[in-house]
Amino acid sequence: MIEELHGTKEIVHHTDYPSFRIYVNEVCEDYPTHWHSDIEIIMAIEGSYTVLVNNKVYKLSEGDIIIIPSGEIHSLESPKVGKRLIFQVEHALLREVSGFDAAYSRFFPCAIFTKNEENDEYRKLRSLLNKIIQEKADNDILAGAGIHALTLSFFVEAGRICLRQNSENSGESHQRQQSYIDTFFNICKYINEHCAEDLSLDLVVNLSGFSKSHFIRLFKDFTGVTYYEYLQNRRMANAELLLIDTGSSISDVAMQSGYNSLATFNRVFKDSHGCTPTEYRKQAWMNPVKHEGDA
Repeated sequence: MIEELHGTKEIVHHTDYPSFRIYVNEVCEDYPTHWHSDIEIIMAIEGSYTVLVNNKVYKLSEGDIIIIPSGEIHSLESPKVGKRLIFQVEHALLREVSGFDAAYSRFFPCAIFTKNEENDEYRKLRSLLNKIIQEKADNDILAGAGIHALTLSFFVEAGRICLRQNSENSGESHQRQQSYIDTFFNICKYINEHCAEDLSLDLVVNLSGFSKSHFIRLFKDFTGVTYYEYLQNRRMANAELLLIDTGSSISDVAMQSGYNSLATFNRVFKDSHGCTPTEYRKQAWMNPVKHEGDA
């Protein structure tokens, strides 16, 4: 159920909990092409489900799980009967997880965990989502806190699976791969903390201790995106927070997000969000997140 759609952008209303929207859907209902800033998790509980992400079709069988990252264009096709969990999570929630950015990049354009991968990792993901459904059904005074903790656990486990799969596919020895993971976790943390500064590729390469060509290859292997794409994504995430949480002018937000040119900031923001910074702020302020306990 899409409650509010502006063009292709869905405005997700977190009506029950501050950072979540949890919907167990049993209605035969297709969802048109859209995107939103929330991360979306879908689990087919009964029957199948069809998800299109960037025009690529993914058929979910009963028990399959898909993660659709923030900003990805997608649509949903429902069978006549069935049940599925649709779980939308505010992207800002994951910023509190240290080192998660590298794992999160492995979810693009989507990440699928199938039931025929009947192993402990898959069972743990499914168990966490079932516990989230139960927490919402019980809805006691600590349900929000319980869902929060389970959600973080879910993303940590999913991130570990994606990183481990990437490691296994790389052919590197475990010891060397672990060393690379430690190095690039620290590199990503440094970028996150200094993204508003003039972070040239050469500067970060020097911090890594690798040659430039080696760094470029390993960074993309580790994060799934190029260095400049990663830096831009961090700057855009920083800009989102500033636009929503402060009254700073758009030019000040641009400067505080690492852009010396307002025109460049506006262009990059519109390319990544489908709207201008001013439009994004206006929409966010018109639809503030309602927290538990608010009147």
